[in-house]
Order: sequence, then C-alpha cells, then structure tokens
Amino acid sequence: MYSKEQASQIRQQFWTTFGQYIAPHLSAEGTKVNWINYRTGIKHVNFRMQAFNRSATIAIEISHPDPGIQELFFEQFKEVRLLLYSALNEEWEWALHDQDEYGKIVSRIYKDINGASIFNKADWPALISFFKPRIIALDEFWSDAKYSFEALK
Repeated sequence: MYSKEQASQIRQQFWTTFGQYIAPHLSAEGTKVNWINYRTGIKHVNFRMQAFNRSATIAIEISHPDPGIQELFFEQFKEVRLLLYSALNEEWEWALHDQDEYGKIVSRIYKDINGASIFNKADWPALISFFKPRIIALDEFWSDAKYSFEALK
C-alpha cells in the first residue's frame, strides 16, 4: 500500500510518461494539443482519462449542473453516434445522469479496461495502449462533431 504522497507521485509519473509518449502526435487539425487536459472548447464537456488501482477509463463527460441541459448534450451526442463509432471502431457505454467519484451527477460515454494498475509500472504499456488510440480517435471525432454542439454553448 502506498501513502497518499507516494500514490500521487506515481500518478504524476504515469501521466508525465504518457504525455511525453503522445506529445509528438498532432491533432486531427494538425496542431499541437495537450492530450492529457484535452480542451473541447465547450464548457461542461470534457474528455477524461483516469487510471486507478485495478482499472482505467476514458470518457466523454458532460458535467453541466442543470440535468435538463446535461440531457440535451447527451441527446446531441446520440445524434452524432455514428460519427463517434466510425472514429472509435468500437462501442462504448452510455450513461445518462451517472455519479462521478465525488457524487456529482454527470453523463458519460465511456470505455473501461480492467486488470491494469497505474501503481504497477509493468501495466503502464497496457494503459498507454488503451488511452492513446482512443484519445486520438476522440480528437478525430471532435474535429468534425464539435460544430453540431455550437448551439448548446
């Protein structure tokens, strides 16, 4: 078991390593991008990558405080579902009004991997292989889909 400080350092090391690994990749629009803190340009719509003790998740997270507006965003993602699927080449889970780790109500479109731990450096290649193609695919999807969300800004 790690202390909070040790766990924080390991997480920071992983994300630094991942960031260095993916940094040379340009966005779908040919620009440099901060892949770890990806900016969608739409408030309350984020791409999140999280790694835990025994699993990892990548998600499109809609965190608008108004559940009705959150549902509008979620419905808009349903409208572009085929575009999302064509970029990802896999099905993801869809959860309207789920709870995040802080108990906040969010809506998520996500993919999990189990059996890989951020605290085991031997698992880092599996985690990087999980996150890298999916965040790049989300960027490819978003370069086309973001315009359909302009009215919800």
